Amino acid sequence: MANQAEGGWLKGFLPRGLYGRAALILFLPVVVVTLVVSVMFLQRHFEDVTRQMTSSMARELAFVVARIDRAGGQRDAGREIAVPLDVTISEPMGDRQGDSRRFYDFSGRIVIEVLRETLPAIQAIDLASDEKRVIVTLDGQAGPYALAFDRRRVSASNPHQLLVLMVFTSFLMTGIATIFLRNQLRPIRRLAEAAEDYGKGRIVPYRPSGASEVRSAGTAFLDMRNRLERQNEQRKLMLSGISHDLRTPLTRLRLGLSMMSPDMPPDDEDLRAMETDIAEMNRMVDAFLDYARDEAQDSPPQPVPVAEFLEAMLADAQRAGQKVTLRGLDGDAAGRATFRPDMLRRALENLIGNAARYGTRAELDATLGPRSLRIGVEDDGPGIPDDSLDVALRPFTRLDPARGRNSGGGAGLGLAIAADVARAHGGQLRLGRGQRLGGLRAEIVIPR
Repeated sequence: MANQAEGGWLKGFLPRGLYGRAALILFLPVVVVTLVVSVMFLQRHFEDVTRQMTSSMARELAFVVARIDRAGGQRDAGREIAVPLDVTISEPMGDRQGDSRRFYDFSGRIVIEVLRETLPAIQAIDLASDEKRVIVTLDGQAGPYALAFDRRRVSASNPHQLLVLMVFTSFLMTGIATIFLRNQLRPIRRLAEAAEDYGKGRIVPYRPSGASEVRSAGTAFLDMRNRLERQNEQRKLMLSGISHDLRTPLTRLRLGLSMMSPDMPPDDEDLRAMETDIAEMNRMVDAFLDYARDEAQDSPPQPVPVAEFLEAMLADAQRAGQKVTLRGLDGDAAGRATFRPDMLRRALENLIGNAARYGTRAELDATLGPRSLRIGVEDDGPGIPDDSLDVALRPFTRLDPARGRNSGGGAGLGLAIAADVARAHGGQLRLGRGQRLGGLRAEIVIPR
């Protein structure tokens, strides 16, 4: 409970949005690195450099002071060596007894410390009156005097310039990172808006963009939306198909029942006609239920020997009286493919049933490649015109006159079921003209 309370307290200070959290993840390391580099570099590097440079300058000043002291305090004697060392000897400015530096002059503290350690006679060190000069007041034999030299000789380049440069660079890179982060988060926001609009029943145009992960999520969203829209459309078509297709046999049954009376029982021909209508209605209802079956109830994908699966399919079809032959299996005869056997069996049964219904014979062939499994069913029937192939894949579609119900067709769901099964396996159903038998050739291609 304590951990939960602590986590809740900390969560209150964190941003809730993805943009704020991403910005925190991106900018917090920049700030920390800038502070660490500033502290370590300024305090270590500049202090060490300043100490080394000041020590060297202090030895030069000590040499000048020693020369003046040997001359009894005569400053002219010290100027002989002070001028080549670029050191100025002058009268002290006022009565200075303490050191002075500006509050932001961090390296001045090191300069004052090193100079006082090397020159015990120092009375005052002035770093504030002139930022470019260092004025050292000393107590000599002939009275106090001042030694002045360039500040650059005891201090490296102003560390504040580096600090300002680092801060400016950090702000610049932060701005660039903000723009880049906004561009990266814009596709996520567009995906969220498209999903929210779709949840409200509105379909807005959406195109996946951004990073590869966002593109994958966007593509998955489009696939899901298209699948749901296709299911909604198919549900509407199924309801309209049921009401349309059942109307004719129901009308015939109503007329037949209206003609019956207790005084005149129906003859055998009328009963057979009613039984035919009932059988037709059962066949259509079974087709509708088969199409509307939830795929979650099917078995999960599993490795299946392709050759055994095809032989079992062929045996079932031949036992049902269908003239189907297995032309061959290209590839590894003992190979396996991963799919849902129940679903694929239902799709192939529909394709073989259509081939047997509209032709005199059918052939079954398969190719097991390194990445995919292709199963083809070809018949010698009239086939489907090229301009009607896409229409034939729609549910409740019957092409007249070659594949209408008058010729023994079903509810127009066989190809639609096979196409849905192929899509559920990540593949597709392809229709075309058969090269061997000249009729329709249907191929189911799924990943292996």
